[in-house]
Amino acid sequence: MRYAGAVARLIGELARLPGIGSKTAQRLAFFLLSAPPEVAENLSAAIREARIQVRRCSVCGNLTDREPCAVCADETRDRALICVVQDPRDVAAIEKYRGFKGVYHVLHGALSPLAGLGPEELNIKSLLTRLAEGRVKEIILATNPDVEGDATALYLARLLKPIGVTVTRIAHGLPVGAHLEYADEITLGKAIEGRRVIE
Repeated sequence: MRYAGAVARLIGELARLPGIGSKTAQRLAFFLLSAPPEVAENLSAAIREARIQVRRCSVCGNLTDREPCAVCADETRDRALICVVQDPRDVAAIEKYRGFKGVYHVLHGALSPLAGLGPEELNIKSLLTRLAEGRVKEIILATNPDVEGDATALYLARLLKPIGVTVTRIAHGLPVGAHLEYADEITLGKAIEGRRVIE
């Protein structure tokens, strides 16, 4: 069925969101159109506010609305232990575990030559800057257990070992090909506890 221009555009924009197919986009569009006006207005205002206020933390690269982010500002965190992740969602997943007391570094992607993502496109330079301060003792590579994540971990291990820090990789208690954001806290916690030194 063909919808009026504004409805079709709304459905089209919603369908561009990850994990939203055309049927779900239609359901969401008709919900927004039939709900009280403030529902759509509040959603629109929340999106606008997030786009204006949320930025990358200047220390770790995580998404935040304050500088530095809450983890980097927390004086109780162990700054000698940095967990390197691909995506801000991975920070949220590990924080659910509540057993990790170090800090993070977000790469914002993984090495993927086919997608045009090389080391220059990732947030690696600021990680090297953090290491130059000399306080870091261990780097945990918590990239996703897939081809890109493994390639990124191997690249970082080779880059970081000459600096003299211990480089470990989270254990693969996670299914191969899975993403950290979908793992439960217990599995993720066991993976962090079972990390190993990369040779």
